[in-house]
Amino acid sequence: MSGHSKWHTIKHKKGALDAKRGRIFTRIIKEITIAARNGGDPDGNPRLRTAITAAKAVSMPADNIKRAIQRGTGEIEGLTIEEYTYEGYGPGGAAVIVNVATDNKNRTVADIRHIFSKWGGNLGEPGSVNWMFEKKSNIIIEADKVDEEKLMNLALEAGADDIQQQGEVWQVLSDPAAHEGVVEALAAAKIETLSAEVGMVPKNTIKLEGSAAKGMMKLNDALEDYDDVQNVYSNYEIDEADLE
Repeated sequence: MSGHSKWHTIKHKKGALDAKRGRIFTRIIKEITIAARNGGDPDGNPRLRTAITAAKAVSMPADNIKRAIQRGTGEIEGLTIEEYTYEGYGPGGAAVIVNVATDNKNRTVADIRHIFSKWGGNLGEPGSVNWMFEKKSNIIIEADKVDEEKLMNLALEAGADDIQQQGEVWQVLSDPAAHEGVVEALAAAKIETLSAEVGMVPKNTIKLEGSAAKGMMKLNDALEDYDDVQNVYSNYEIDEADLE
């Protein structure tokens, strides 16, 4: 999901992801495999616990989760997958962070560079835009599923930092260390989430219009569609009219 919190973009991204369930599974399996390198016991591996939580949220079969863990621990042979982060700018000067997991870095960086160039952006140096973002637990809930007071009391008690209404959704922001606790508290209260992830949230956003908005959405979608991409974060906002 893009780093910014506006509902129209969340809705756009959710629709794209719903249409690509297999891609979601692939991304989460890669994350589980990478996380399991630091130990296959989720009780002692917070990153693995978070990845398993994400897998269960999309109803991934237990056997898939088990095999991904075993590939990570070396119990099952598989390709060596490494993580890389690329930073750049899209049309209109929007900042973009792309997380990838790949078995061929040279191929992937060439392809990512080509995607940026094709849709009016450019790949930058490491650290060029990272400072514009902060790592946060970012949980999205449909506003009509829970009232503000109940959500606020529950989330803050579980360790959340802030709750904001963004159009038709609530956005619950927390320190990454509080992510699991907040997710578990919401699940225990039977509050369904649209998404729950630890990712990069922009400190400020930039509004795009016209051709810049169109180009940025095409860049975003092209990156999301690329097999090795795990996450795309950006700081753009687009009005509903331009989005349509």
